[in-house]
Amino acid sequence: RPNEDFALKYVIAKRESDSQGNVDFDTTPVKLADVSGTYDDNQVSNELQLNYDAGGRVRGVVGLYQFKGEAGGQIQNNYFSVQFADNQGKVLTDSIALYADWTFDLTSKLKLDVGARYTDEDKRAIVLNRLYADPGFTRPVAVTADFDKKTNFSNVSPKVSLDYQVTPDVMVYGLATRGFKSGGYNIRANAVAVPRSAEPFDDETVDSFEIGSKMGFFDQRLFLNLSAFHNKYKDIQLSVFTGIDTNGDGIDDSFFGDFTNAGKGTVNGLEIEYQYLPTQHWLISGNLAWLDAKYDEYMDRGINVAKQMKFTNAPEYSGAVNVEYRTDLANGGNLSARVSYSYQSEVWPTTDLSP
Repeated sequence: RPNEDFALKYVIAKRESDSQGNVDFDTTPVKLADVSGTYDDNQVSNELQLNYDAGGRVRGVVGLYQFKGEAGGQIQNNYFSVQFADNQGKVLTDSIALYADWTFDLTSKLKLDVGARYTDEDKRAIVLNRLYADPGFTRPVAVTADFDKKTNFSNVSPKVSLDYQVTPDVMVYGLATRGFKSGGYNIRANAVAVPRSAEPFDDETVDSFEIGSKMGFFDQRLFLNLSAFHNKYKDIQLSVFTGIDTNGDGIDDSFFGDFTNAGKGTVNGLEIEYQYLPTQHWLISGNLAWLDAKYDEYMDRGINVAKQMKFTNAPEYSGAVNVEYRTDLANGGNLSARVSYSYQSEVWPTTDLSP
């Protein structure tokens, strides 16, 4: 700690994982639609933070974040075809980010928070995908993708918010921020049938605007949070299935897992969160939400089909209620029991299934 006003913090993290699995899509003894795969990844991150708080009206943090990772694996499958696919690849990521977040007490009740994050990320994909004539993957017949490519993504994501303490128990706020998700490569690409699948897909951005309130009543036994938000998405990243014609008859008879950028979308929503303590032993909590998610632009072969496409995993209505009982025991321990119920309206699991 440099002095009483500044605090320096360093965080290092490392993760490694390996997994292997098999999926039998047709659920029969015959290998009609079977997939086996292995996946491994390792990553290391370093973060250095400098925090400032002198007990006055200004406080904040600046930081530097560095990430290095490698992820990939192998997938072997046969989708209703006489050819067996063997996809192997990995993606290497090097990322560095600078960020700052500062809070200013404009008055005793009004607080301004501003921040920004700059990210610079390099990605490299090494891919070798082949077709085989036998399920033992010993007789290769074609190469569908063989490339070693690099790309770069950079982004500045700002944030600004205002909080106003109406009373000691009621606070209202407004928030505007930009989110960023970097693009990348598809290691399952079929560059022969679909050349663009070997090219990088773009980064996704979202501009988010939110207003809301946080309230406490009855001596802080009832907490109620209300919020309304409006999100504008650009270059939405989607995992899709792309059909291909393997025998030249003009009909798609196979497919591969692909990535694409859908275009633009808008998500509006309302949310209520609550927590009530009727006695010292009982706790009731939950939430209610309404969501309106739609595509504004979704280009398919030069045609905007946004009105026909559905957002994935975006229920119009959802909610939950939890009831919990807690009590202390004579031996110094405690006992608790919890019952929960949650609901969500129907969702579209993938955009491909849109009507």
